[in-house]
Amino acid sequence: MRRKHEEGGTLLEAMVAAAIAGVMFMGTMETVGTAARFVHRADMMTRAQSIAQSRLEAKRSVAWPLLLVEDVDGDGAPDTVMRDDGTEPDEEAGDGIYSAMTEHRGLTEKWMIEIHGSVPLASVGMVTITAVVTFEDSDGWRELRMKTMRANPAFVGSVPR
Repeated sequence: MRRKHEEGGTLLEAMVAAAIAGVMFMGTMETVGTAARFVHRADMMTRAQSIAQSRLEAKRSVAWPLLLVEDVDGDGAPDTVMRDDGTEPDEEAGDGIYSAMTEHRGLTEKWMIEIHGSVPLASVGMVTITAVVTFEDSDGWRELRMKTMRANPAFVGSVPR
């Protein structure tokens, strides 16, 4: 016996449609979560790059005798004197690498001045400046490392005799 007009759906059809919609919703939510993690990581990496670049520019523009002194808060008084004595954040005493470190809202910045040769800063012709910014995200620790070199202005343009 056939019905003239079948209207509506069965309970089974409704359950299948709900299951399909649920799977699609879960996939969408996973995609949104993944996108949020990538946006957060990109934000942290952008902040890390800005901090490292600012440090390198500050060290490239400061007067040569003040290269190992840091005015972190900008009040004109030195807050940090970079040391090569093996105490944190310096890794090894006497290796010619002077280090300092600070925190920036979830980012750790460490910067180093490497003096080429075992001579005082005033006598060295060139240094390597390194800025390293680390942070933790959902996938573990991330590190951004930038380097530049700077020549001692006392030796720029001079001819060795």
